[in-house]
Amino acid sequence: MHKDIKEILYAESEIKARVAEIGGALTDKYSAIADAGEPVVLVSVLRGAAIFMADLARATEIPLEMDYMALSSYGSGTKSSGVVKIEKDLTSSIEGKHVIIAEDILDSGLTLQFLLENLKSRKPKSIEVVTLLRKRTREQAHIDCAHIGFECPDEFIVGYGLDYAERYRNLPYIGILKPEVYE
Repeated sequence: MHKDIKEILYAESEIKARVAEIGGALTDKYSAIADAGEPVVLVSVLRGAAIFMADLARATEIPLEMDYMALSSYGSGTKSSGVVKIEKDLTSSIEGKHVIIAEDILDSGLTLQFLLENLKSRKPKSIEVVTLLRKRTREQAHIDCAHIGFECPDEFIVGYGLDYAERYRNLPYIGILKPEVYE
């Protein structure tokens, strides 16, 4: 365990097993759609969800397109600023395609709410959200998620793509960051 981690919430083996379950569920849901030649696009929000998306794509046994967006709402702080900006947009059109958003964590939900509204305006055939983590917070925006990997406490967590000041993304587990690191 890294010296800045207070506690490991989800071990690498737990994450791998849960991602495999979600990938299996997506395979079951989208197999007929993909077999009919309808495109399915997995969209990741960089940078946090990139590791989750890569593992999820490997666990989903259908032809997938993969695309990425970069959004910002945190800056270098620990709380969302509430103002969302598109830093990098999709490279391909999603019109008429089935879109699965692979999100790392549903926290306030403001960034994801913005993303959903933005992508829906591009006329996909369907759109759904798969999130690795949902943090229960008092003022969370209502977001329907097709699959949630884990419910997590309202703590500052890092690892498996999640960061603090661009550090800790490479940890193979998800852990609670010691408060003295970010206070």
